[in-house]
Amino acid sequence: MIIWLASYPKSGNTWVRSFLTSLLYDKKNDEVLSAISNISQYPLRSHFNNLVKNIDDIKEISLNWSKSQSLINSDKKIKFFKTHHALIKIGGSNFTNYDNSLGVIHIVRDPRNVISSILYHYSKKNYFEAKDFLFDEKRALGKKFKPDSPSVNKDMFTLITSWKTHYNSWKNFKNNYLLIKYENLVSNPNEEFRKISDYVSNLLNLKIDDNKINLSIKSNEFENLKRIEKKYGFNEAVKNKETGETKKFFNLGPNNKWENLLDLEIKEDIERKFKKEMEELKYL
Repeated sequence: MIIWLASYPKSGNTWVRSFLTSLLYDKKNDEVLSAISNISQYPLRSHFNNLVKNIDDIKEISLNWSKSQSLINSDKKIKFFKTHHALIKIGGSNFTNYDNSLGVIHIVRDPRNVISSILYHYSKKNYFEAKDFLFDEKRALGKKFKPDSPSVNKDMFTLITSWKTHYNSWKNFKNNYLLIKYENLVSNPNEEFRKISDYVSNLLNLKIDDNKINLSIKSNEFENLKRIEKKYGFNEAVKNKETGETKKFFNLGPNNKWENLLDLEIKEDIERKFKKEMEELKYL
């Protein structure tokens, strides 16, 4: 069965993955980022080997979401998967179901801070482009489906939708749901990471030593992750589209504060567009 780490991009998913890597695979300090691949992502193209004829056809892919996850679960083991995919339905096919999914850790972040990370990570020209990304209901990562185009992109099509729709889709997951706010990971890491630890120990029926939890929290302090990336690199970092240079994955983190970065127009546009959800999450 799958436990999802679901989030809109640039919301703290990698931070939680790194913590779980420390906790479950006994990795600490300089080992945490190199071992993060122990928690892979879904979907990958390899998940649909021998299931589809056209790997870039989202309609064909969606018809095989359930089947691909059943194959993943055929060993009857519990595993974690990172995903940025919205919890949506295409045609009659749901992204996942309770037969395949044991639970979800849903990680959210204030969209007024997400936008700055989108601007940097995806090399957007300005905040207006980054805002369009955040608002786009058809936004996808990887290759966007074009039936008449050849497959030239190795990334898997991942439909993330808008920040609003993505949040609303996963909050309705009814089975073993845990909401984690990025801001709480920053302001109160001991309490918030322990919520994750308790959640995991209950679902996996594990007893996790308190010292191990403390060590995992310490190893995953943001400044430590920055130091590890600077020393060893990080294979999930992206390149600048103009210069080709590798960008820092762990960039501003807790220092990404919308109050210091956003002009009034962008701030008000976001708050107006996402008012209901931001009030629900107590961002407003």
